[in-house]
Amino acid sequence: MTAPESVAVSAEEASQSARLYKLTNKNAMEVVVTNYGAIITSILTPDRDGKIGDVALGHRNAVEYIEAEEKPYLGALVGRVGNRIAKGVFSLGGKEYSLAINNGENHLHGGEVGFDKVLWKVESADTQSIRMSYLSKHLEEGYPGNLNVTVTYTLTDENSLIVDYVATTDQATPVNLTQHTYFNLAGEGTGNVLDHEVMLNADRFTPIDERLIPTGELRAVADSPFDFTSPKTIGRDINADDEQLKRANGFDHNWVLNKGVDATELTLAAVVYEPTTGRLLTVSTTEPGVQFYTGNFLSGKLIGKTGKAYAHRGGFCLETQHFPDSPNQPSFPSTVLKPGDTYQSQTVFAFSAR
Repeated sequence: MTAPESVAVSAEEASQSARLYKLTNKNAMEVVVTNYGAIITSILTPDRDGKIGDVALGHRNAVEYIEAEEKPYLGALVGRVGNRIAKGVFSLGGKEYSLAINNGENHLHGGEVGFDKVLWKVESADTQSIRMSYLSKHLEEGYPGNLNVTVTYTLTDENSLIVDYVATTDQATPVNLTQHTYFNLAGEGTGNVLDHEVMLNADRFTPIDERLIPTGELRAVADSPFDFTSPKTIGRDINADDEQLKRANGFDHNWVLNKGVDATELTLAAVVYEPTTGRLLTVSTTEPGVQFYTGNFLSGKLIGKTGKAYAHRGGFCLETQHFPDSPNQPSFPSTVLKPGDTYQSQTVFAFSAR
């Protein structure tokens, strides 16, 4: 089966139909979301002195996301399947499905017109929460089944941003939703993130081949640049003489969280600290993995919402997820959603300062 052509939202349509929705709490924290791509456009949070700053890379409005020369999924909700699928092909129920190819020879982040490039329907919105839905039709970008997806963003008075995903389908299909915000806890457009200190709650990661596809191995991080079990700066090992780092041009790998791979409880994934501002980001998730990406393909050409260039490695992502290429990796936790079942996933981004 060949993927049908999907049509992205035009700038004209976005200017008419896309809106910005502001979530606020009692601590003057603010999160702005648009129904275009369910994108998080900004996150304003206090530093150790109470000074509010925007820690999310992004644009001012939907039109800027559409017209930007580079489109690295800033703040996007990614789906139907986040990350890469080898050669854009998988088999399910005895049938082979061909997906859109948009990353070398691979399928990436839902294809040419993934969930980040469509208009979502706002089901409800108030000062601290917004719920949006999208119907991904059968064979959209090549995926089988009509998939109904709902995402809810909730900003709590404890300075946590909770992301809840729910999905149902009328035909078996892979689903792997994630959030692709680029963080710079010193402030968006404030240089690179190499001095951020990171802890990842993972003793293993999934190494990749030359195509950036997991080999199927779950490799121990011990005695390697991929060991973030104790906090260390992003920059300490990012340029190490390591084949995995060279293949990805830095960190762009999936870490296997320290939990049962089929467990669904909320588990600590990562803690990130920025020493100049004291900002601290703690990420917890029900997902079995997290893709830690260090903005390796940001080039400095992309200009953000405040007119600042986004430098090489000017942001990091913590994409909570099932493992990349899971539809082709039977040893990985399954991403297949079946009719009658409900896909549910939650990730919590908790902000504080010290």
